[in-house]
Amino acid sequence: MLIKICGLKRIEDIEYANILKPDYIGFVFAKSKRKVNIDLALELKNKLNENIKVVGVFRNDNLELIKEVIKNNIIDLIQLHGDEDDSYILKIKEFTDLKIIKAYRESIYSDYSLFDNEDPGKGIVFDWNKINTNKPFFLAGGINIENIDKALKVNPYCIDVSSGAETDGLKDFRKMEELIKRCRDYE
Repeated sequence: MLIKICGLKRIEDIEYANILKPDYIGFVFAKSKRKVNIDLALELKNKLNENIKVVGVFRNDNLELIKEVIKNNIIDLIQLHGDEDDSYILKIKEFTDLKIIKAYRESIYSDYSLFDNEDPGKGIVFDWNKINTNKPFFLAGGINIENIDKALKVNPYCIDVSSGAETDGLKDFRKMEELIKRCRDYE
C-alpha cells in the first residue's frame, strides 16, 4: 500500500522521509499550522530524495500561487483541498500536466479523489462509510498507529497521514516509521 506523509515543514522532517522513503510527502501551501512558503518548500525539496513524490496542498488558493510553485519545480502532484470546482480544475490543466487529487467533491477532471474529515489536519477520523468513487483514492482523516490496520482494509490507493505521524505538533520519526512499515507489509 502506498503512503503519503503530509505537512512536512522542517529539515528534520525531510531527513526522516529520506531514511523511511514514503511514496509521497506533502507540502501545505494552504492556511494551516503546517503551511510552508515557496522559499521554504524549495529548500526542503532540494534536500529530498528524488524518488519521493511531492504533493502540493492548496485550499481555494489563487491560481498564481499554484503556477509559481510549479514553475519552481517543487511539486509532482496538486492536491485541491477546498471548494474548487470543475472549472477551476480545467484552468489548472491549461498550464500543467501534473496529476490532480481532489478532496471532498468528485470531479471528472481530477486524477484521484481524497477522502478526509471536513476539518483537515486535526486528527479527526473520516467516516469511511462515506467513500463513493470509481477513481483511485487517497484516504486521510485521523489515521494513526491505532487505526491504520482498519484504514488499510478500506483498500485506498494511498494512505495519507499528517497529525497521526506527529508528537506535540512535530513529525515523529518512530510514528512515521511504524505507519510506513504497516503500509509496506499490508497485502
